[in-house]
Amino acid sequence: MAKSELTTGTQAIDRATALLTDVLQSQNPQLLGSLARTHDIPKSTTSRILGALERAGLVQRDRNGAFLAGQVLTSFAREQNQDSVLVARMRTVLEALSDRTGETSNLAVPGNGFINLLDQVDGQYLLGATNWIGKRVPYHASALGKILLAYSAVTISSGRLERLTDKTITSRTRLLEELEEVRRRGFAIIEDELEEGLVAVAAPIRELDGRVVGAISVSGPSTRLSTKELIRIGDLIISEIDAVQINRKKKPQMPNQKIGKVGAA
Repeated sequence: MAKSELTTGTQAIDRATALLTDVLQSQNPQLLGSLARTHDIPKSTTSRILGALERAGLVQRDRNGAFLAGQVLTSFAREQNQDSVLVARMRTVLEALSDRTGETSNLAVPGNGFINLLDQVDGQYLLGATNWIGKRVPYHASALGKILLAYSAVTISSGRLERLTDKTITSRTRLLEELEEVRRRGFAIIEDELEEGLVAVAAPIRELDGRVVGAISVSGPSTRLSTKELIRIGDLIISEIDAVQINRKKKPQMPNQKIGKVGAA
């Protein structure tokens, strides 16, 4: 690529970025002419740039033809706000689960190709206290992901299912059977499927209309958590989430009954 072409391309990107930033930060929607004058860009060039941004859904026009944030950005902002609300609503659930099991609890929602881990409360043990926030965790190999798949919050990817351990489910037929079992019992369990020695159990978070919008898990090493204990914790996660949903429906709040930590069976 010639140097002049590279310079021209960079200038176009800089102008588009400046215009988009101005549109997003303006208290009132701005007209084409105003934006062109503010940034000292020819009106025809400004029109072409804003047209490209509009086709991409980054800006849109109001009834007067003034520019404001487009559907792509407003949808993203709305999703981020919904995530923040969900984190605040479920924080007490995570804390209660970690307190009552001694293990790490996590909150996740659908992400782009991987689950989006939003919040975590560490357990009381050093072993197993991994910070999962920001890690690339695939749906098919995690308890949280299996919940989101089982209740159609996301769909199984069209590509190959990556094998992470000897126990990772990579067969689509086997995975579909597993998801049916998840729906039957109401929670998902993994044992050595994401990492050797790691086990977890997760249950769904539903909106009041029944849609599954996220999941909560409890995880720890297989040396501390047997299959029987995971089943017990699965029921506990469901009850803790249900308690929050009952409060959302403005029913009388029940006192939080203290129970001992989940121990070895």
